[in-house]
Amino acid sequence: MIEDDLRAAFARHEALTPPTGPIRAAIDRAVVRRRRRRLRLRLAGTALAVVAAALAGFTAIAPRQPAPATPLGEPAPPTPTGALNVLLLGVDGYEGRQYRLADSALLVHVPADRSRLYLVSLPRYLEVAVPGHGTDKLNYAFLQGAGEPHPDLSRGYRVTRDAVADTLGVRIDAGAVLTYPVVRKLTDAVGGVQVCLPQRVRSVHTDRVFPAGCQRLDGTASVDLLRQRVGLPDGVLDRDRNAERFAAGLLRRLQERDTFTNPAVLNSLLQHLNSGLVADAGNSSLPALGLVAAQAATAEPIGLLPPGVHVEKPDLRFRLDPALGPGFLDALRTDRLAEWAAGHPGQVTTLR
Repeated sequence: MIEDDLRAAFARHEALTPPTGPIRAAIDRAVVRRRRRRLRLRLAGTALAVVAAALAGFTAIAPRQPAPATPLGEPAPPTPTGALNVLLLGVDGYEGRQYRLADSALLVHVPADRSRLYLVSLPRYLEVAVPGHGTDKLNYAFLQGAGEPHPDLSRGYRVTRDAVADTLGVRIDAGAVLTYPVVRKLTDAVGGVQVCLPQRVRSVHTDRVFPAGCQRLDGTASVDLLRQRVGLPDGVLDRDRNAERFAAGLLRRLQERDTFTNPAVLNSLLQHLNSGLVADAGNSSLPALGLVAAQAATAEPIGLLPPGVHVEKPDLRFRLDPALGPGFLDALRTDRLAEWAAGHPGQVTTLR
């Protein structure tokens, strides 16, 4: 009897039950929206990583893991406005030793109008004020921060960032690092990079000859070129110029392949970069910085070397030129590098 009563009760209320079809369809739509949002966030973060690689040519480890994606329902961080400065460090291990010296440093200036990117090479011997250590060479700032025998690369980055900010008087908004093996993989993944050299370069490591003129290099050849300084007319400064040329060539290659707008291409590159490249977005977010960098990268970048002189006491140092240095720093701080570069063509690197 109880069973019959229950069946009758369910029959009376069955008509009041809402249909499940619309509810299931709504759930399915929500799942699709969430998947698409996660993909957009992932691709935008990858765009910044790829831009960082293109800008640096070769930068090393990351100071910290990328910021997590914005949770659903919460507003995303605003897109950065105004001029931005991104510090990219290159740390190359040698003779079996761990990465410890930042032998390459590139300050990427993104103007407020997002018209183009300015690639400012900071010489490895640039004299900087290292917090807690007085003055020293830029590459040793990283070592003093990282320590030995097991370097803390995150701390090395922070100390170098602070030294650059204090010496140049600018705010560092973000940073990124990657290793030579990642550059090798990235270069091969995009089908090689065209580098235009003003003079012939012979590798002291492999005896490879890089002729003057434009040439497409694979990953191995690119890393070989980026490491060269011995035998170049201006030594380290010419190596910095070649890094700018490689960065510009890689940036052009990424634009040719629609890397910043094609999700399939970005996903492919992500497979090559996810274990060796991380970006530090500072107070912003990877998606926001990725959009800013991609917008500014549509125009040909301008490579710059700070005006300076080498001194040999107490050891080899690079100091800003007392006559031209103040004007350069003022232009960097006030977002007038375009004007300064036009007035000082001798400090502009010929990229091709």
